[in-house]
Amino acid sequence: MNSSPLHDAPSTPWVLVAGGIHRAGAMDKANAALASYLCERNVPLHLVAHGVEPALAANPAVTLHHVPKPLGSFLIGQRGLNIRGRAIARDVTERFPRARVVVNGGNCEWPDINWVHCLHRSWQPADRGAPLWFKIKNRFEKRRARRDEFRALRKARCVVTNSERTRRDLVERLGLPRESVHTVYLGADSDWKSVSHRREAIRAWLGEPVGRPLVAFVGALGYDSNKGFDTLWTAWQTLCARGDWDANLIVAGGGRAVPGLRKTVDQAGMGRRVRFLGFTDRISDVLAASDLLVSPVRYESYGLTVQEALCCGVPAIVSASAGIAERYPAEIRDLLLPDPEDTSDLTARMLSWRSNLNGAKERIEPIARMLRGHTWDDMARQIVELVEPKAPT
Repeated sequence: MNSSPLHDAPSTPWVLVAGGIHRAGAMDKANAALASYLCERNVPLHLVAHGVEPALAANPAVTLHHVPKPLGSFLIGQRGLNIRGRAIARDVTERFPRARVVVNGGNCEWPDINWVHCLHRSWQPADRGAPLWFKIKNRFEKRRARRDEFRALRKARCVVTNSERTRRDLVERLGLPRESVHTVYLGADSDWKSVSHRREAIRAWLGEPVGRPLVAFVGALGYDSNKGFDTLWTAWQTLCARGDWDANLIVAGGGRAVPGLRKTVDQAGMGRRVRFLGFTDRISDVLAASDLLVSPVRYESYGLTVQEALCCGVPAIVSASAGIAERYPAEIRDLLLPDPEDTSDLTARMLSWRSNLNGAKERIEPIARMLRGHTWDDMARQIVELVEPKAPT
């Protein structure tokens, strides 16, 4: 790990301020991809974060500025990230006036590049039925997040978003100048592809028979049900009441609500039809073993897990309001949910999928090829070229 003082360097340095810069999580993975791209080009890079992937932290181009996260709380750690991020950005830009500084949403107020991975102004709490203490905490955090992102985004010279949906929200809800907001879609790992050759081994790990259809849900399972598992669970009970529904459900994601959900499933006598993995870093294996991903999200600025499912040949039913939905061609828009609260509609779409399982896989192949063709390096290159245009020849 390089934690040496700031020093002159042959290239203009960059500063990246982010909660996490690693491969575990959509926003964190995107930040790590940009950092890796810059490191590969020997750009001096200052990473200000709570957690950084070890390989990046050890890169000789990186100066790491670790920010503690007291009690493991992002809420408590946010203030420290903002203060440290501004201090490092100030030091670097004083030494190198052309240095670029990238922040994420409201995590740090700095007037350069703001890469927006979600917009809290558009993200409403979905904590009906949660304990009172959580509702109070959830609303306090949301109010603070909206205040912080408004302050930071109004200062930004250039705003990068992950979808046209997010770009539209920034212009319409925050009043940002349209010409300053740019969409750059998230990338895909270069090795994403159909993994049918691994399917039997992965199914064995999951304890699922190869011949039975497998539906996957991937997402956090906290007291806030933004990811929409409650919608899926209601639809799932209806489906399992039918004699012809033969699929099993695998649920990947940790959170405070997991113990209660397990109890609910067991009490419904459906423990054999629904399996909770809890938190796992083997999401790629879960997707590879599955025949369908269901993501009835209430808010999703993009939807990286949906993209990853499609990249490995797995159809994905997702809310039409999610950013990734704008990349669905007309031929597969029947996989989009107009209303994430409509359990009857979700049930009907899942039955339609089951009636032609192989056909669904064939229909998504064009979008799978397109998504796989836009790598993380392509994404990072677009961001760099956006903020550092090539000089005219």
